[in-house]
Amino acid sequence: MGTRLKVLHVFKTLHRTRMSVFKDDDIGLTAARLKINEEFKKNRNETSEENIKKMIKMGSDVEAVLREAVIQLEHVGEKKLLLRPRESLLLENVPYCDEPRKKT
Repeated sequence: MGTRLKVLHVFKTLHRTRMSVFKDDDIGLTAARLKINEEFKKNRNETSEENIKKMIKMGSDVEAVLREAVIQLEHVGEKKLLLRPRESLLLENVPYCDEPRKKT
């Protein structure tokens, strides 16, 4: 895959991830879109293959962090937040316990 195609692939992947991570959050969607576009425009005229490869790696890493570590919380009261996890973040067969485990 050529460098130009790799850059375009990372750009599109970041936007797809942005759409799923910030679903139903217009402010988050807009802020992420502006930041992604700003970073790509800022480096649009880069010609160094080495720097372009580093930036492709950085974009892929950022996409992974967004996909794996960002969750949505929504204010539903003065001191209450509603957690809205994506399906991909839910784990199966993980017991939940309000009480911390006692060490034996």
